[in-house]
Amino acid sequence: MNGVDLIKACSAIGAGLAMIAGIGPGIGQGYAAGKGAEGVGRQPEAQGDIVRTMLLGAAVAETTGIYGLIVALILLFANPFF
Repeated sequence: MNGVDLIKACSAIGAGLAMIAGIGPGIGQGYAAGKGAEGVGRQPEAQGDIVRTMLLGAAVAETTGIYGLIVALILLFANPFF
């Protein structure tokens, strides 16, 4: 195995590990949606405020997954180590 093959193998492993970052946002967004539904069920008149706050929180949580995806794509297709 030469150096280039080792870099490719390590980059693929790193990309896989970077995609683990998608687990957290999935759990967080599911939790936020559940709590938002509970809040609307308890106070239907506050639905607009609850949904707005929930969507803002989901957008912030999703940035972690997007950063992980970007790192994985860079490691696979635009590898800076070559």
